[in-house]
Amino acid sequence: MDVNVTLATWSNLLIYSAMAVYAIAFLLYSSDLFAGRTLASSGKQTASGRAGAKTNAKAGTPVRTSRNSSVAVLDREDDAETADAGAAEAETGGPEEKATGASGTAGRRTAARMATALTVLATGLHVAAVLTRALSVTRVPWGNMMEYALTASALAVLVYIVVLYFADIRYLGTFVAGGALVTLGLCITVFYTPAAQLVPALQSYWIWIHVPIAILSTALLSVSAILAIFQILKARTEKKDTVTGLARMFNRVSASEAVEQLSYRIAAVGFVTWTFTVIAGAIWAEVAWGRPWGWDAKEIWSFVVWVVYAAYLHARATRGWSATQVAVLNIVGFSSLIFNFAIVNVYFDGLHSYSGL
Repeated sequence: MDVNVTLATWSNLLIYSAMAVYAIAFLLYSSDLFAGRTLASSGKQTASGRAGAKTNAKAGTPVRTSRNSSVAVLDREDDAETADAGAAEAETGGPEEKATGASGTAGRRTAARMATALTVLATGLHVAAVLTRALSVTRVPWGNMMEYALTASALAVLVYIVVLYFADIRYLGTFVAGGALVTLGLCITVFYTPAAQLVPALQSYWIWIHVPIAILSTALLSVSAILAIFQILKARTEKKDTVTGLARMFNRVSASEAVEQLSYRIAAVGFVTWTFTVIAGAIWAEVAWGRPWGWDAKEIWSFVVWVVYAAYLHARATRGWSATQVAVLNIVGFSSLIFNFAIVNVYFDGLHSYSGL
């Protein structure tokens, strides 16, 4: 089958377009994240102030209607968060945190809302780039490293958007948009491979089963690892009486326990899908090469990734491991996953040499 050069060119243009929108979203997310919250010098509130805070916490504040229901939900969460923080500080008599917007008054995190909308737009362009790449060669869009990274990064952002619908994790936006931007940059430069047909070894129906699950696993585990990083940093700031400097940005982040719980849930799903990836790979190897396991470099490192994440799940269920130590193990697992993709595929000889580089 011939390659449709026009569609392949459109795919590249869509990648550049998505990168431009991701870059703007990255800047807006960074502006929101690093703005954080400032600590006021006021002490305890008066009785009337405490009553007002509680009333506001219960009643909430009016929310402007929006065409995007998920953005409206986030707006209500921002208002409720501000009211709840005021009520909690009134009860404890500690320093009062006030959300500050561009004008210096309590706001709706306009930068974060704009960044989220742009991320959705960039994701649309990103997915379109994947689809046009697939249509240009009339096959699955994961036949080499470029296409794998292109598809996995799109799915990772989609995971972020889906989770965002249920929980306000916009503090991850800086790293999600930034990570997608870097990945697309690598796809169009270091990993770039001209559109072409699959090599004979990959022309099997198993490429519709084994590789997509591996891509889904990569997307899930990448979001979980970013959450683990935030969990560790947030836990450090929670131990301090005052928050200053760059640590102030973590006032946007939920409590470390909540972040850890979300990171664990996503990693648990990612572990299940990665387990299926390893099993499906062994079955495909049996079909293609007459043996399910041959100590190939890719097979070994895929198993190493599985072992590290199995240790992560075991450590979380075992007494004696702190939340920070478990999070570090999560990050080690993701590092082994990246090593498996970026290093083993390029520099290790074996039967799985399908990087296209």
